[in-house]
Amino acid sequence: MRPNYIVIILLIFYSCNKVKTRDEVYPKKLYEKAKDFQNENISDSAFYYFNLAKNDYIKINDSTGAGKSLVNMAIIQCDNGDFYGSIETSLEANKLLRNERDSIVKSTLAANYNNMAISSSFLKNYEESVAYYKKTLQFSNDPENRYIYNNNIGDALILLGKYKEAKKYLELAILTKDSLVYAKALNNLSRAKFLDDQNYNPLSELNKALTIRQNNKDIGEQNSSFSTLADYYLDKDPKKSLLYSYKLFETSKKIKKPEDQINALQRLIVLDKLNYLKYFKRLTAINDSTQTSRNKAKNQFAMVRYDVEKLKAEKAEKEVEGLQKNIGLTGLALSLIGGFFWNEKRKKNIRQEKEKEKELEVKNTELRYSKKVHDKVANKVYHVMSEVENTENMNKEVLLYKLDGIYQISRDISYEKKDVALEHNFSQHLSQMLKSYSSENIKVPIIGNEESLWEDVGDHSKVEVFYILQELMTNMKKHSKADKVLIDFSRENDLINIVYSDNGIGISEFSPKNGVQNTESRINSIGGTINFDTKTENGLKITLSFPAKN
Repeated sequence: MRPNYIVIILLIFYSCNKVKTRDEVYPKKLYEKAKDFQNENISDSAFYYFNLAKNDYIKINDSTGAGKSLVNMAIIQCDNGDFYGSIETSLEANKLLRNERDSIVKSTLAANYNNMAISSSFLKNYEESVAYYKKTLQFSNDPENRYIYNNNIGDALILLGKYKEAKKYLELAILTKDSLVYAKALNNLSRAKFLDDQNYNPLSELNKALTIRQNNKDIGEQNSSFSTLADYYLDKDPKKSLLYSYKLFETSKKIKKPEDQINALQRLIVLDKLNYLKYFKRLTAINDSTQTSRNKAKNQFAMVRYDVEKLKAEKAEKEVEGLQKNIGLTGLALSLIGGFFWNEKRKKNIRQEKEKEKELEVKNTELRYSKKVHDKVANKVYHVMSEVENTENMNKEVLLYKLDGIYQISRDISYEKKDVALEHNFSQHLSQMLKSYSSENIKVPIIGNEESLWEDVGDHSKVEVFYILQELMTNMKKHSKADKVLIDFSRENDLINIVYSDNGIGISEFSPKNGVQNTESRINSIGGTINFDTKTENGLKITLSFPAKN
């Protein structure tokens, strides 16, 4: 019997040493596998294996390896449009990269702050972007990269309107020996100069930067030159501005870069009077596609992290089971077998519950996004198209502002932000929205919409009323054939009443779509009621009532 015990003891020691060796090597293999996927632009697989590597590095107390894995995950999120998620992951990495004297940690921190700066720039948080780029400079130990970071700081400062400060950083960036970085810095420096001094002629520098980029066959960087030249000629020579805007659009389609396509289309809508409607529809389609892609990426990366955490928990359970098997001798065999089946049944139940929760969460997210797209994008697009149709010679700056507003709403639709309905004086903003549906053929008189009416009314109630009325006005414009719409606001103590009436074909001759039907659930959410008067022979009358203090 004694020799058998010796064999068992030796096997246990061998098994422990084997596990230790595997724990030291395995995270490195996962990291290398993730890098291979990243180099092949298979971002979802790369993200998955970086997450696995991060967990295994943490398990062996390798904070640097875990931090590097997180930085790569953050860069993948940024590349796929999940900018808020990318910054969150980068901040998580910073907590692990503590040994700032280590050269690997310093270079990793530089890459991490650079990623946060890029994400902040996409979110138009340029002040934060500049601050993160300056932190990048602090940790960068690569002289050539410092030229790039100085250029990026200058670019962000231009967007903040700080042209003189931008020139200081760009004059440092232009000292680079890399021709493409030099072209980038030269383009931005000349841009800062003519924005700071309207009499400055930057054409020789801008054309030089473009020639360098063309000689290097760098189409993506050529877009930057086309954009700058289109801006320079916008007021000086609209035909040349249109030419460069069209070049920007064509090259951005080739490299499939939606941000550059949006940039070009916003200019083409203003400059090309004959085809502006075609470009407007294309802009709307790209906005929708971009937002859908970003929402998909955000949900995808969240689910990957969820699945990896679940896998981590299951792996831990299996390791515990393995250890129990190694030390559980013959006397515990029956209890271990019983425990195994009980544990498998429990895990199955937990897995089924989690899958149901995840499926429900995805469905709720899709419903929420669908509702937001309908309320904030679809009606807004129809609203702007109505204004374009009814406003002769609309000012191009006004149109660009409205288009940019739609772009901002669609880009940020997956994030909880203050609703556009509350951004200004509410009664004035509500009247502007209602009046925008008027034209030479449709009159929209408004009674009683004073600011005092909305005293003590909560933000949620204001937002719901705003979208209810916007839905009614859009429905009127599409279906009712009315030429007069009256909206009457009144308040009796703490009860607010709104009466909508028009002289159109009435509700009996068309079937209201989901938008109108959903007004009932909206008004119910603020403790109010809505009444559609179906007895009216001509036109339509709708009465809304809700408590001011909800």
